[in-house]
Amino acid sequence: MAGASASTRAPLAERMRPESLDEVVGQKKLVGPGSMLRRAIEGDRLPSLVLWGPPGVGKTTLARVIARVTRRHFVSFSAVLGGVPELRTILKQADEDRRFRGQATILFVDEIHRFNKAQQDAFLPHVESGTITLVGATTENPSFAVNAAVLSRAKVLRLESLSDEDLLDLLERALGDVRRGLGDLGLTAAPEALRALARAARGDARRALGLLETAALVLERRGDASPHLTFEDLEGLLDDSTLLYDKSGEEHYNLSSALIKSLRGSDPDAAIYYLMRMLEAGDDPLFLLRRLIIFASEDVGNADPRALQVAVAADDAFRRIGLPEGLYPLSHACLYLASCPKSGAVGPAFQRAREAIAQHGALPVPKKLRNAPTGLMRDEGYGAGYRYAHDFAEGFAPGETYLPDALLGERFYEPTEHGLEKAIAERLERIRRAREQR
Repeated sequence: MAGASASTRAPLAERMRPESLDEVVGQKKLVGPGSMLRRAIEGDRLPSLVLWGPPGVGKTTLARVIARVTRRHFVSFSAVLGGVPELRTILKQADEDRRFRGQATILFVDEIHRFNKAQQDAFLPHVESGTITLVGATTENPSFAVNAAVLSRAKVLRLESLSDEDLLDLLERALGDVRRGLGDLGLTAAPEALRALARAARGDARRALGLLETAALVLERRGDASPHLTFEDLEGLLDDSTLLYDKSGEEHYNLSSALIKSLRGSDPDAAIYYLMRMLEAGDDPLFLLRRLIIFASEDVGNADPRALQVAVAADDAFRRIGLPEGLYPLSHACLYLASCPKSGAVGPAFQRAREAIAQHGALPVPKKLRNAPTGLMRDEGYGAGYRYAHDFAEGFAPGETYLPDALLGERFYEPTEHGLEKAIAERLERIRRAREQR
């Protein structure tokens, strides 16, 4: 390999930190062209911020880029490692820089949730006086981890986990960057190898670059004249589940199929096992939540209408709290859907209705069911003969029909005998019997 050894330089993740807003990956909604935050940064009207997101999504990096763009002095302080004396020194220096040198300071507080209420409140007078612009970073929900007084003076920004495409972009950039990346080493990589690294990183840019750097070191020690990273080179570097998941995507579909079939078969033990297999292999939790929502209607339906509520609530809860706590509502929904009664009657019902539409076309709506807001329409017989269901003791009009004449007697929905749908089936049978007798 040409150029400096990969082992003699600063870590790749540190060297590849973005130097501008355009280099920030995965946070287009926050800092993309025209975004509110970008306009505030470029106009030097930056409020104090709380950056909330999982590890490796770029909280520290974004704070550094903001300081660079706004030409403010950047000071990093760890809520875990730093102490009160050090913080006082930082604040004193920031005050002097502002008053005597006209230099503004961004105080970046990593893991701000580690501070107690009194410690967090200590920042407030310095924020209000303009001594510092506070940028706090946390992996915890700020609603619970950051004081209300701090939140009222700062804008909370949610940083999303990086997608595999975001990480692929970052890895390709690192391979080609001669000044900061691995471009001077002459290293190339097969697309499937980079995809495997991106998936293995699980949304963490730092981890993705660390894996790429480790792979580069392995190839460097091998002494190849034209080093090329292949999928096979990653054996031993990545865990088996990640490798299996990357081979043409087949294992992803195998596990997804096993999860759905376990849910349908009412085996909560197997369902939670396959759910965890997919998560441990780096699958997107939002993909799994979408599958659970679909399953709640497709395979549970009216046997337990609460199933859809549980699945949608799990999706909402996960989006609010993220990982790792989001595993609770995700697992909660999985176990409920596996354990509740099942019905596959919803799908056939709408499929039969669609087939009838395809066969008969747009049949006219019976006149008794038509809307009759005007006298002319009423004169034409619109609404005539319609019997109001609530006028009858059982809540339905015996013998009343609603389908177009050409479809009378057709049954699209056939409830099962499972769960609540058994009661639905019995009630519909009474209604249908009364209709036929009429």
